[in-house]
Amino acid sequence: MTNPLSTNTEQGRGEVAAWSEFVESLRSAGEQIANSTAGLDDVERADGFRALLRAVANQLGRFEVDRERPELVEFNGRRQKFLMDNPDFRYWVADLRAGGRYRITGNRGDASYLSITAYAQSGMMDVQANARIDSDSITFDETGGYELLVGGEAPAEGDWIGLPEGASVLWVRHFHDDWRTDELGWCAIEPVEAPPVPAPIDPAQFSNQIRGLAGLTSALPMVIAATTAAELQQPNELRHWSELAGGAVFTEPNIHYVRGGWQLSPGEALFIEGDRVTCRYWNILAYSRFLNSLDYRYRPISYTGATATDFDGRYRFVLAAEDPGLDDADWIDTEGRPAGIVMMRFLQADHPPQLPTVQLVRLDELRDSR
Repeated sequence: MTNPLSTNTEQGRGEVAAWSEFVESLRSAGEQIANSTAGLDDVERADGFRALLRAVANQLGRFEVDRERPELVEFNGRRQKFLMDNPDFRYWVADLRAGGRYRITGNRGDASYLSITAYAQSGMMDVQANARIDSDSITFDETGGYELLVGGEAPAEGDWIGLPEGASVLWVRHFHDDWRTDELGWCAIEPVEAPPVPAPIDPAQFSNQIRGLAGLTSALPMVIAATTAAELQQPNELRHWSELAGGAVFTEPNIHYVRGGWQLSPGEALFIEGDRVTCRYWNILAYSRFLNSLDYRYRPISYTGATATDFDGRYRFVLAAEDPGLDDADWIDTEGRPAGIVMMRFLQADHPPQLPTVQLVRLDELRDSR
């Protein structure tokens, strides 16, 4: 039987060619992961492919975009981790139409901070925040509920966020002090005016969406490699990550980022210590070399300003494969990974935080010295 995807006639059709590009992007991305993990152990190599599948699942979950009647889709869940997810936040993302008018309703639950940000995007990594509102300005009822309008002219009363020219994506973030015990909130979006019934499918748009997914899939291993290069080449130190200032690449505009990598042999640990920073919110979180958070369901891989121990105005963390059993430091579980990434986020800090001190130590010597 002739394969219809391989015939010249069918290859000329937009959706067939687009599908072939997507299939090719999976092959290309897989080859890149295989090459970049050739020198790693079986666990790390398998994790590279898992990170790729999670990223594809993430983007498939947002694939059928309807900008007239958008949805706030939960983003970066456990099975759809994508480029530095964060279990201490809850994310929702909606794709909007230029000039559209929408209504958001929701409830903050126990979130200590909430932000709604509109972004303009002109390329995969060329993204800037261009409008936002946060919980300092949003009106909440006694249950934590909120409602606001998005786009159009500012209403005579009520909360509102405008949509400047170029704004096409909206993110809602709930910041949690302790996601394990906090009551989690929700949010939803709807058009102010009911849109007309659309055609069942727009073949040209569908083909373009597949091509966009293909481009992102094939580029993802290169993005991961470029993003982690400095940390993996110069491990066991932290630096200010200024590249994300101002809401670049769909980040929260008012966060100061500190990040670095670890490289540990068996029996080694990384000791991180610094002054607690006066800020609205902060956390520390461990990631794999593929920019997925480690297993937060079973292991202590993140702390917030509320859950980290206050050691007389200082924080102390030990990154190690096993619990050091110390009374004067919090343990971050590396899952036994020889290398990974650690990130600190500081929201609305009074001033840029000083970098913490970082020491590579033997775990047994660290225990003996405390």
